[in-house]
Amino acid sequence: MAAARGFSLTAATQRALTPWPRGRLLAASLGLRVSLTDSCAQRLLEITKGSEFLRLQVEGVGCARFQCRCSLDTVINPDDRVFEQGGARVTVDSDSLAFVKGAQVDFSQELIGSSFQVLNNSQAQQGCSCGSSFSV
Repeated sequence: MAAARGFSLTAATQRALTPWPRGRLLAASLGLRVSLTDSCAQRLLEITKGSEFLRLQVEGVGCARFQCRCSLDTVINPDDRVFEQGGARVTVDSDSLAFVKGAQVDFSQELIGSSFQVLNNSQAQQGCSCGSSFSV
């Protein structure tokens, strides 16, 4: 059928194609969100200037297989989703959103340090005591 439309796939190309992860499609179609706690929004308003926002990325490393990484950024990519609360913005790329949809981003300040953390992540089956690693 593909050849009838004017293109064909070689055997090597067909093997390279992988099925679309169902979670990604559902995340986009249902518009699932990442929410910000009040402490997260307040801290972001204190530390960001102009077009800066917090970027949340999930990487395939860490104690429990995946790790959330937070950084300040100014560039919004075409596949990014932006979540805003009271002027504070958190951006998550579409690949990472599949792993953190429905979660909350919080700012925690303790005697030993302060950090942005992902809480209530329903996608994580198991976490690590480091606070940033999880498995699905």
